[in-house]
Amino acid sequence: MTWNENGGRLGEEFFTPGTSSFTDFLAAHRPELLSTRRVLPDGVVAAPDRVPHGTTVLALTYGDGVLIAGDRRATMGNLIAQRDLEKVHPADDYTAVAFAGTVGLALDMVKLYQVELTHFEKIEGVAMTLDGKARRLAGMLRQNLGQAMQGLAVVPLLTGYDASAPEGRKGRIFSFDVAGGLYEKTDFHAEGSGSPYARGALKKLFRPGMDRREAALAALQALYDAADDDSATGGPDVSRRIFPIVSVITEDGFERLPEPETEALSRDMVEQRGSRPDGPNAAP
Repeated sequence: MTWNENGGRLGEEFFTPGTSSFTDFLAAHRPELLSTRRVLPDGVVAAPDRVPHGTTVLALTYGDGVLIAGDRRATMGNLIAQRDLEKVHPADDYTAVAFAGTVGLALDMVKLYQVELTHFEKIEGVAMTLDGKARRLAGMLRQNLGQAMQGLAVVPLLTGYDASAPEGRKGRIFSFDVAGGLYEKTDFHAEGSGSPYARGALKKLFRPGMDRREAALAALQALYDAADDDSATGGPDVSRRIFPIVSVITEDGFERLPEPETEALSRDMVEQRGSRPDGPNAAP
């Protein structure tokens, strides 16, 4: 017999056959726990200056896999709401998700997505494919469409290492729109308010086969360019020792670059910007 935390027997819903989706399980039995399905009253729209928003995240492939990074700033209108927000999270051992948009909903969605992948693996006995993970996240975004239309949008960026993909294409990047549209990106991509500037920087700095250090520096340069032109994006904060989050996914799994490594790369980049404020030119 199985007992719940209050000492009583678990409800029948825990013994009723269903799908391997934890989100569907909650929707059927405890829908109030799904923050992505709550819609504001008719006619109510969230004020953009009252809700913290995360800004720029990006990803790029490199020789060993895929790198994903994000700045640390959250804003409410013209105010800085948080300087050290973490926008990059592991979804499982070989997948990572970053987000732009409404912070509270995004963090809830990330946690639910992490449980979703773990639940599927426990029920099915195998891990979900990377394509399946992307489709599952797209479905969760579709459930949030009502809130997105009322000003509470979440825009994630998904990366993963796909061991079944051809050599040189094992690092994969997926982007989404607020309606759950799913798009696979080649080489690099960025999301959030500073993304046009970050993509512009990556367009000139990206080259196939970069090593980890080169890829990390390209990501940091792109985030610096985004912060240079977008007030909602935060660059390296040397005085407070707050630096972008940079993580990689390879055949060995997810790894967040150690803080000392990210700090050293960021300080080198800031020093170089002293003589070249617009950043490096494209490689010949």
